[in-house]
Amino acid sequence: MASPDRKNKSFGIKRIFASVKNSWNGLKVAYKNEQSVYIHLVCTVILLLLSFLLKISLTQWLIIIAIIGLTLVVELINTAIESTVDLVTKEFHPLAKVAKDTASAAEFVLSVTSAIIALMIFIPRIMELF
Repeated sequence: MASPDRKNKSFGIKRIFASVKNSWNGLKVAYKNEQSVYIHLVCTVILLLLSFLLKISLTQWLIIIAIIGLTLVVELINTAIESTVDLVTKEFHPLAKVAKDTASAAEFVLSVTSAIIALMIFIPRIMELF
């Protein structure tokens, strides 16, 4: 039974395509408006190039792909939280600051963790070249 406060949604291929289009639009907006998404894209290209050039293992590829995806996901969630807070209030509020700062901190922690993981994968491969 559908919730009375939610409109009935149709199901089908058109809705799937609409959802994909909306998701793609969200990626484009984040890329155009968030510097960290652009930085993430640059880091992604570097990681993929290094992965090809250094011929990392399948397991290492899976790890690299996972950290690329997770970092982008957390950045998009951070952007959504910041946009929602800005929608709710333009005035300074301590709780708004906490929401925005902790969302940003989550992205920072994951970025540092991802960088450490990437270094642990690539440094030994680079050292083998010398």
